[in-house]
Amino acid sequence: MRLYITVILFLILLAIAFIFGSQNDQILTLNYLVAKTDLSVAAAVSLFTTLGFLLGLLFALFWKLLRMIKPTKNKQPITQKKS
Repeated sequence: MRLYITVILFLILLAIAFIFGSQNDQILTLNYLVAKTDLSVAAAVSLFTTLGFLLGLLFALFWKLLRMIKPTKNKQPITQKKS
């Protein structure tokens, strides 16, 4: 259920970002270190929303991978009792 709510919330926010971008047809000039480009606001919003989503997804997957690999300190080794 939590996954469904998260996906629905994400889709709503994504739709708001795209609606905002589509209402602004102005041209932006983006200056990179080695290049310069002209984009519409809609393209810039789409680009940076997608980049943010991908970076967040990569960070979450990397964090989950580290948690799986790293042993937990709370677990104690199982020892057999002497009878």
